[in-house]
Amino acid sequence: MSESQSRRDEARPEDRQAVPEADPARHNGHHPTGPLPPAVADQPGDVWDQRIAGGLAFLRRRLAGDYEVDEFGFDPELTEAVFHPPLRRLYRDWFRTEVTGLENVPADGAGLVVGNHSGTVALDALILSTALHHEHPAHRYLRLLAADLVFRMPVISELARKTGGTVACNPDAERLLRTGELVGVFPEGFKGIGKLYAERYKLQRFGRGGFVSAALRTGTPIIPVAIVGGEEIYPMLADLKPLARLLKLPYFPVTPTFPWLGPLGMVPLPSKWLIEFCPPIPTAHLVDSADDPLVVFNLADQVRETIQQTLHELLERRPDPFGP
Repeated sequence: MSESQSRRDEARPEDRQAVPEADPARHNGHHPTGPLPPAVADQPGDVWDQRIAGGLAFLRRRLAGDYEVDEFGFDPELTEAVFHPPLRRLYRDWFRTEVTGLENVPADGAGLVVGNHSGTVALDALILSTALHHEHPAHRYLRLLAADLVFRMPVISELARKTGGTVACNPDAERLLRTGELVGVFPEGFKGIGKLYAERYKLQRFGRGGFVSAALRTGTPIIPVAIVGGEEIYPMLADLKPLARLLKLPYFPVTPTFPWLGPLGMVPLPSKWLIEFCPPIPTAHLVDSADDPLVVFNLADQVRETIQQTLHELLERRPDPFGP
């Protein structure tokens, strides 16, 4: 045995630095902007060389059309490489998000994630999607169901499709669930994100329970999720209804910064976010009751009460909305 080999063998375990293996589930085969192992990150030249090479390879694939989208227009490679990195920064550094209950989200197979909606601008949907992909061991994508208005807006519509969104209707939801996707829905809709700050963290009506019917017809577990933090990013002090009607919008918000500061008023306040996934509610035994209004109402009410109670618990854990 050589002297150098002997010194390596005698090194203490805490002095050795492990280099994590690549995670194919995380990177989906292509990830030009993903984190690099510590051993590589210590060499700035290698970092930039690999990122430039990865970026060029990404551009070649895009220009050559060598990528896949599903029937809804979802583009996993573009989502992972372009949209998730800035969202992770917002999620981790600006909102300092803490996530609990991820063990309640299945590693594979279908699940219907049902959350409270808030914030004037629906950033909570994007942050929830980022939390699941970033924190869940299986790095799952959340296929968000969005209102018709989203898909009538130029550019926004295309971005929503590319990142996995689709119209909030039962046929689309059921198709996604039957293929084993994780689907996200916010039953409060515009009533949730457009409520005044004085009504913060008070759940609005859940509509007619269409999300419950979709879960029942596919036998998919419903996973309630409570999100604290969204109410403080754009505190809505008033709703200018005449202007909203003129612009054909569900509401026109007045916040402490908008419209007074112009575009700067769209910068979200750095509130502290807590997200908790609650235990799943099974529905496989109720498949034959998908058209029973009483069953649908009772299940929707159970989901609503679970989220509301969890919101109260999270607010007790976060006394300061802008704390560390």
